[in-house]
Amino acid sequence: MSLNVELLRRLCETPGVPGREERVRDLIRKEIKGLFDEVRVDAMGSLICTRKPTQKPTQKSRGRRGAGAAAPRVMLAAHMDEIGFYVRHVDDKGFLWLNPAGGFDPRNLFSRRVLVCTGKGDFVGVMNPGGKPIHISSEEDRKKVPPVEEFFVDLGMELDEVRQSVQIGDYVVMHEPFVEQPTKLVSKALDNRIACYVAIEAVRKLSRSKAGHGCEVVVAFTVQEEVGLRGAITASNAVQADLGIGLDVTLACDTPGVPESQRVTKHGDGVGIMWQDSSMIADYALSEELCGLAKRSKIPFQRCILPRGGQDGAAIQRANAGARVAAIVVGTRYIHTVTESAHRRDLQAAVDLLATWLGTVA
Repeated sequence: MSLNVELLRRLCETPGVPGREERVRDLIRKEIKGLFDEVRVDAMGSLICTRKPTQKPTQKSRGRRGAGAAAPRVMLAAHMDEIGFYVRHVDDKGFLWLNPAGGFDPRNLFSRRVLVCTGKGDFVGVMNPGGKPIHISSEEDRKKVPPVEEFFVDLGMELDEVRQSVQIGDYVVMHEPFVEQPTKLVSKALDNRIACYVAIEAVRKLSRSKAGHGCEVVVAFTVQEEVGLRGAITASNAVQADLGIGLDVTLACDTPGVPESQRVTKHGDGVGIMWQDSSMIADYALSEELCGLAKRSKIPFQRCILPRGGQDGAAIQRANAGARVAAIVVGTRYIHTVTESAHRRDLQAAVDLLATWLGTVA
């Protein structure tokens, strides 16, 4: 099976910040046509997609609803939002001032092209901080890293045109093309369109399996993860899963300047199975099950721990009476920048492991 790179490209290049994921949701809804028995949008905007079992449940079913033969319900969570901004002010010179929606390192914001998404259309702008250019700045000026709130957007329009086109509450994303390298894929918003891709392609692969599957698969393409797992919390409470998998990227700090002990994952070593992050400690038996399945299926994998940062699996784990949850992740370099980079081998391994595991749950 080869990677569907064009799908990932479309996912990454479609804008969608926390709270404004509708374009990504619409793309996914069209892409998954025929893969699920039920598709709905919840009150927060998460896309909840249910695929019923194609095998009869066994007496050893892991489901906890109804009689002992009830099929287990598995929830996969993949957030649709990317980090971005909302327009908070338009000044009397036509510059746009922004409020972040998600975590940014200001060092990555200098001289960026952005897309301002409005009711009147999308407009390309340039982002820079206030201050003097290098030709007239002092050495001390050049040492300073301005905070996020000092960055503004220049649309290259006359003031009247800006005010007719942009209003408070419009949103802004980075505007950079998806790039294919020999072994890597580079883009903004790999966090977390990778997970959306993995969920879609794994269910597509599952649907083609002659053996079928004995569990009910519920994929929640969630909203507002980057500002606190908000969509996953409400979706998880509604789904009431027996088992859950959080799908996300994680750090691949196998790059210069980072000690070996802090790399989290290494590009090319396979899909990551996350044992702990700051939001969740994964279910031990379920995580070991994934590792064992990967070994038997000859799917490259790596065990990993992320000291800081979380993902939607934590919401599934704590919803209602709780659920057994593990996390499947794809190591990504340069997270929360426009140069996020994933290894093709790791991405394919994530799809293969998830699809294979879903086929074993009964």
